[in-house]
Amino acid sequence: MNPLLSLLQPYPFERLRQLFAGVTPSAEHSPISLGIGEPRHATPQFIKDALAEGLAGLASYPSTLGEPRLREACAGWMQRRYGVVVDPATQVLPVNGSREALCAFAQTVVDASRPGATVVCPNPFYQIYEGATLLAGATPHYAPSDPARNFAVDWDSVPEDVWQRTQLLFTCSPGNPTGAVMPLTEWEKLFALSDRYGFVIASDECYSEIYFRDEPPLGGLEAAHRLGRTDYRNLLAFTSLSKRSNVPGLRSGFVAGDAALVKAFLLYRTYHGSAMGPAVQAASIAAWNDETHVQENRALYRRKFAQVTPMLAQVMQVGLPDAGFYLWARVPDALGMSDTEFARALLTQYNVTVLPGSYLARDVNGANPGAQRVRMALVAEAEECEQAAQRIVQFIQSRI
Repeated sequence: MNPLLSLLQPYPFERLRQLFAGVTPSAEHSPISLGIGEPRHATPQFIKDALAEGLAGLASYPSTLGEPRLREACAGWMQRRYGVVVDPATQVLPVNGSREALCAFAQTVVDASRPGATVVCPNPFYQIYEGATLLAGATPHYAPSDPARNFAVDWDSVPEDVWQRTQLLFTCSPGNPTGAVMPLTEWEKLFALSDRYGFVIASDECYSEIYFRDEPPLGGLEAAHRLGRTDYRNLLAFTSLSKRSNVPGLRSGFVAGDAALVKAFLLYRTYHGSAMGPAVQAASIAAWNDETHVQENRALYRRKFAQVTPMLAQVMQVGLPDAGFYLWARVPDALGMSDTEFARALLTQYNVTVLPGSYLARDVNGANPGAQRVRMALVAEAEECEQAAQRIVQFIQSRI
């Protein structure tokens, strides 16, 4: 077996199952899960119809490059959303969701034969960054988020000798779990570092369409364009339909950016067997070409966050994020509980599931930037999310 598999850490939800082993949830309360970030709003009917109408494509092998109409739809959306121009023939590539693409991209980019091969990622983070790094034969370096700066990643904490060994940098904006959006100044800093040390930037933007302010989150290619980097050198943006269009089971997204990176990634994916099915391509074209359902989806999240955030803010340190569908709340010190103890007791007493923040981060220099926080995914219907918030408020008030 590949020895690198032994380096992989248990996924957060496996750790959550272990944490809850032996717990008997309150039978007086219906179960409510805020633990898993799986979109649960209804899938738009027109996407289902497009999927069904595309079933004739099952009779032929799909191209890894994707149909021209799909790449054109993706490029068109990039121009409408971010005001950037990408060549659908050379700078766009469909992928089967952001998870598999992020993992596969590390295998494409990292040269493990170079001494000290390193990949830098935020901390806390989406665990695929770490797994992709380890499977590529590289060493992850974790850059912590700073609560004092709206959970911005402290890139300045990365030593120069680490940057010198870095081959790939994962960014996540809007962030998971923090919801923080990177401003232009932060992108400018990372581009300068990329130019100096030669590393590639993988910009994970799968939460970009769920936001709570008038201005949509800044994207990586948009930042590059504003700064005159119109060739998008050493930059690839990753986006997905799962959260935007409520189709997590479709497994559809795309990458866009540096043509040289797209070319190399296409070569890897040709052998990896990553072509998107024709019916999924048809549904994806329909989804990328429509914005009405996205606006309606965003309105649902805005209403939920407007209801729930003030309720929880009465008893916890929590605020409206820049974007995304998570609340990143601090466990009150007055409870005298760790984030894992909080999650276990909340399930026992009120049958509400939240994810301990320490499961989404790694200990560095004796500190875990996710400790004493919990991630709450407001993906259920508004009434259920509001009921969960009421139970959490009652739980905390009963123990202080």
